[in-house]
Amino acid sequence: MKGKKVLLTGGTGGLGLGVTPAVLAQGANVTIPYHNPKEVERLKGFLAPADFARIQFVATDLTHEPSVQHLVDGMGQVDVLIHLVGGFSMGKTYEYRLEQWQADFQLNLTTTFLACKHSLRKMVASGYGRIVTVGSRAAVEPGGQLAAYCASKAGVVALTRAIADEMKGTNITANVVLPSIIDTPANRAAMGAENAFQWVKPESLAQVICFLASEAARDLRGAAVPVYGDV
Repeated sequence: MKGKKVLLTGGTGGLGLGVTPAVLAQGANVTIPYHNPKEVERLKGFLAPADFARIQFVATDLTHEPSVQHLVDGMGQVDVLIHLVGGFSMGKTYEYRLEQWQADFQLNLTTTFLACKHSLRKMVASGYGRIVTVGSRAAVEPGGQLAAYCASKAGVVALTRAIADEMKGTNITANVVLPSIIDTPANRAAMGAENAFQWVKPESLAQVICFLASEAARDLRGAAVPVYGDV
């Protein structure tokens, strides 16, 4: 990814703390949309000052299409999209509010669609692109009290595979990773740290993502890559 222009959504989040340094280590120039300025400052604590020159932080609402279009157009060119944005929620289906369901799909699936749609505009124009999205093991192994999460992440998998099929015959690929439980501060706070040694480390998942985002992954199209750790 050396010299490539990378749009890295969710780069300031828990998974982003592992992925962003890995992408920068590849020599990429990175644009990171953000919502919370405090998360930007937290991320900077994980980076070398020399890396700051290759990062552009842009305040963006990734659920709002004009904001996403403005973000992408401001980059000029998008060689790689790594879309990490997403969220986890639980609740019994018969108790789940429609507003919760819609919010889950907005966060997990709509943001993926908008980021992919507008990145693809640039990729098709340049003739090159790598798209990596984040699904979940729950997308292919759904469980109780996770209906909205499983369904929205299954949508991410289906969307990514559809894009891969659309882009056959080009140098644009799309693949999705399927992590189990990622060892992030938020997951430790929600579930405790007793079994965290079995979870997927952000740095480990980052290596898989970076390969899929590389020129070397030209022949991987529509792959749903399980990254389960020991769970």
